[in-house]
Amino acid sequence: MAQIIVGMADCRIADEPNDVLVTYALGSCIGLSVFDPVTHVGGLLHFMLPDSSIGSARGESRPFMFADTGIPLLLERVCQRGAVKRRLIVRAAGAAKMMDPNGVFDIGRRNHLAMRKILWKAGVLVHAEAIGGVTSRSVRLELATGRLLIREPAAAEYELPQTSPKQGGSPWHIAC
Repeated sequence: MAQIIVGMADCRIADEPNDVLVTYALGSCIGLSVFDPVTHVGGLLHFMLPDSSIGSARGESRPFMFADTGIPLLLERVCQRGAVKRRLIVRAAGAAKMMDPNGVFDIGRRNHLAMRKILWKAGVLVHAEAIGGVTSRSVRLELATGRLLIREPAAAEYELPQTSPKQGGSPWHIAC
């Protein structure tokens, strides 16, 4: 089994059945996983902020730091490896309220809203989420099975199931 670490502001795509994509310490950041159950192509994006407009140079040099630049690249890269957008199982974790008890910046919520909007515009529905709260999460996507496993501090690892898409997504899909 090859474990592929996805760092902060990073994205990795894999297509070997024994590959496992892993990202750690999702606080207000979001770990967005996509998986095609037919081709077993998967991707994991760990983005930190909703919008690259805070500085165009950062969006260009670190596109995976932002939802608006990272999500389209994630979708493009899994499709380049053979995934089909309409088959993707999309799950997300993170967006916790970290170090902001009064919700002044509310980065987690803003990240979540940006993610949902970008995916909706791309014609991709979210199947399951572990969003919000006040604790960090780590995520592991197994390409052999498509299982997405989540670990939180002082808790047992659990699976985020491959359920049908959540409401609020686009009613149509665009094939790759």
